[in-house]
Amino acid sequence: MVEYSVKAKVGEPAPDFKMKTTVDLEKLESTVSLSDYQGKWLVLFFYPLDFSHVCPTEILALSDRYDEFEELDADILGVSGDSVYSHRAWIQTSRAENGIEGIQFPLAADLTRQVAREYGVLVEEEGIPLRGLFIIDPEGILQYSVVHNMNIGRSVDETLRVLEALQAGGLCAADWHPGEDLL
Repeated sequence: MVEYSVKAKVGEPAPDFKMKTTVDLEKLESTVSLSDYQGKWLVLFFYPLDFSHVCPTEILALSDRYDEFEELDADILGVSGDSVYSHRAWIQTSRAENGIEGIQFPLAADLTRQVAREYGVLVEEEGIPLRGLFIIDPEGILQYSVVHNMNIGRSVDETLRVLEALQAGGLCAADWHPGEDLL
């Protein structure tokens, strides 16, 4: 087994990355790095594989509520170990055929799996990431981290709630929701 250290720790600078992305679906030559999101909140999430069963439900749920993230000055970036060519094929596949046609944010290709390793979500034996979700603040500091089993999709409601709690600037009780008093 290869030894590596997880660099992603809440309260510390998020690990930098540079990956090819689907920003330009025609040429697939665009890259993305953490610095591209400087000054904005970033919801960075990892998912196991393109063309799978749970993954499109999560990606489409995030995409369908993308405007809510934009209102909070946040962007979204999805990451798997699949190539940008696989991502493009999946994006060009209709939702009725288990595709993610029409998503409103890019997918990035972590071909070397290095980014998944640094964020602590890579299942080495399988070469695929767990369902990790990270919220990075506008200064590049990792503020939130959650990792799910591959069989369980994440909640968009909870992601938005946590993002708003982080932006509230105070102490938020359990089950706090926007508009409620801070402690």
